[in-house]
Amino acid sequence: MKKVELLAPAGNYECFLGAIHAGADAVYLGGNKFGARAYADNFSREDIISAIKYAHVYGSKVYLTLNTLVKEEEFGEIYDYLSPLYLAGLDAVIVQDMGVFHAIGRWFPDLELHISTQMSVTGSYGASYLKKLGAKRIVPARELSLAEIKKIKDTVDIEIETFVHGAVCYCYSGQCLFSSILGGRSGNRGRCAQPCRLPYEVELKEGKKRQDGKTYPLSAKDMCSIELVPELIEAGIDSFKIEGRMKSPEYVAGVTSLYRKYIDKYYAEDLEGFQVDKADMDKLRSLYIRSEISEGYYHKHNGRDMITLDNPSYRGQDEAVLQEIRQEYLEGDFRLPIIGKAVLYKNRPARFTVTYKDIEAVSYGNVVDKAQKQPLTEDGVKKQLIKSGNTAFFFEHMDIDMESDIFIPVKALNELRRTACEELEEKIRERNELAYRNRPQSTQDIKAIRDIKAVGDSFEKEDTTSAQPKTENRKAETKLHAFVQNKGQLQAVRGSEVARIYLSSDLFMEEDSIKLLENFKKDVEIYLALPYVIRDYDTLFLNQMERLLQENPFTGVLIRNQEQLQWLQEISWKKGIVSDANLYIWNKEAYDAYMDVCQERYLPYELNFKETARLIDTVGNENLSQIVYGRIPMMITANCITKTMGRCRKGLAGAETAHEDIADFLRDRYRKEFPVYCNCRHCYNIIYNSVPMSLHNGLTKLEGLGISSFRLDFTTETKEETKDILTFYEEFVKGRKKGQLQPPFMEFTNGHFNRGVE
Repeated sequence: MKKVELLAPAGNYECFLGAIHAGADAVYLGGNKFGARAYADNFSREDIISAIKYAHVYGSKVYLTLNTLVKEEEFGEIYDYLSPLYLAGLDAVIVQDMGVFHAIGRWFPDLELHISTQMSVTGSYGASYLKKLGAKRIVPARELSLAEIKKIKDTVDIEIETFVHGAVCYCYSGQCLFSSILGGRSGNRGRCAQPCRLPYEVELKEGKKRQDGKTYPLSAKDMCSIELVPELIEAGIDSFKIEGRMKSPEYVAGVTSLYRKYIDKYYAEDLEGFQVDKADMDKLRSLYIRSEISEGYYHKHNGRDMITLDNPSYRGQDEAVLQEIRQEYLEGDFRLPIIGKAVLYKNRPARFTVTYKDIEAVSYGNVVDKAQKQPLTEDGVKKQLIKSGNTAFFFEHMDIDMESDIFIPVKALNELRRTACEELEEKIRERNELAYRNRPQSTQDIKAIRDIKAVGDSFEKEDTTSAQPKTENRKAETKLHAFVQNKGQLQAVRGSEVARIYLSSDLFMEEDSIKLLENFKKDVEIYLALPYVIRDYDTLFLNQMERLLQENPFTGVLIRNQEQLQWLQEISWKKGIVSDANLYIWNKEAYDAYMDVCQERYLPYELNFKETARLIDTVGNENLSQIVYGRIPMMITANCITKTMGRCRKGLAGAETAHEDIADFLRDRYRKEFPVYCNCRHCYNIIYNSVPMSLHNGLTKLEGLGISSFRLDFTTETKEETKDILTFYEEFVKGRKKGQLQPPFMEFTNGHFNRGVE
């Protein structure tokens, strides 16, 4: 029976040592680049290589977090950054960016790729799609229930890693722009400022208010699922992940040791005998955890009891517990016991043998000389050879077999010991990492492999790449598209000059909704816009959408996740597929990753104009589109503001078909109001920005890039507001009255058009 892996975090080398000594089967850590904890201490390249070697001696693994989005100008650094770590035996890379995933799979084909929770995998469709592309493991969205996780495991033959302990994001990971839009610190770049931990006033549709400004409706309780260990193992989860790369070494070692204890307890005892001691629960609570804890989403979809409404700060730590952990896992001697034997005879090479269990390593040194003056003594030789220095070993026994009148330099004895211990380390690592014996042995070797693959890729894509015009060679006529969320907005857009209309798929769940497809201009393209999140309970919805697409003349589909991409492939959809802005195209590799499946791709919100221009210079400007108006979706959440602060609307009459207005508002300390859209059909919230994004001042520059289309997203707008905004943009894009128009809205933001993110 394969045992579940215990995966611990490490923000620095001391945390790493604590995790290994406390019993972690694997440790995930980040370097100085491309990791989702930019403010952790993190590891130098040399630190990571040392950690890999150390972990492999102890039979543990090391996973590198490369789980941020990567800009086109940065992408060239990844190969050189990763190559020496790959050669050192790195066990896996955790990735968010589809471009990084795509490139590493080509550059290092035998390096395991693990899909970060930042990629928002929410079901079997997404897991199946990513496995097909080469993923070995997925870390699904934290919001999945245990039943949903088990279904993925039963349906898709792929490893599953889930979080079991630590801080929990309020938003689906990878779908949060809150910190990015408000302060330029992007969660997709490891720089989240945690606006979810701030107080907000809440105003519900029903008129209920919480106005004291001391409510924390977005602050999720920390997770502690140690009591669920048996359930989680029996669900087929392959790896238990502890959150905490920003936490202390004592936290890492303490939490790891307790989960190690109860995982081992499960395998050693009958299930009926499994119970977590109260003292151990108290110990976990004392290790930098919020004042209250929950078991996460394993048995809950959302709820008030998952939120730290009154106090999101951490409780104090128990110094006595911290000192106990430090002494046990951070200050002790954790070296492995070995036996040494030296053989020193005149006119023969010095020989030193070291043994760990059944593994033996031998080193040979200088020829031993006859002593001219003072001969070596056995005690003197033993004193020199028994020094194990910074190795992973200590000598519990040393045999010396030597003649009495010999001499060998101290430096030669030291070299004899060093060589033998290094050889022993290597043999132990080889036993623990057989999969890496066939890897290339040098940077030159893997560069040769990369260069061969690059030539092959260039040859295969020669016709298509040469056909892609660069920005300086093409000035396209820009088309105007519109997304509508409700019937009033659709009425305003119908009959306009837009070339394409994206209709929210939820509109077609209402009675007689098929009439929505009537009375469009003949040349207008109609696309079905699928939800931001698809979960296991959406099966009936997807069946209805399949019939809708088969029976009606849709031109294409707008997708927001890999679940939908795989679903469309399985229903044999042959028409257009457009990826939305949250399927992030930050670099050419990401563009290429979707090349064969998406005919058009929307540029992400977080690139500024210069970065967009640089990307287009690389990939060409065909099939790239830009959202130029609309409230930016700051968070997509399984938890619900309405349910937290009032009552669940899902069971109310008409709740699942009400798409005419925004239900609730959050108000921050600056009195900015953030509309909250409750999608009861798919049971998620969208928290929108307080003001719409409008890029009308940058349209001329965007047109100069030859972007194929501009999209207007209508979310909170009334029918009349939609008409006014549409007229403004139609006049602007068509060049009529350009420079003389004033937008029909008072406040707006340029988003990241000028500033971008770090």
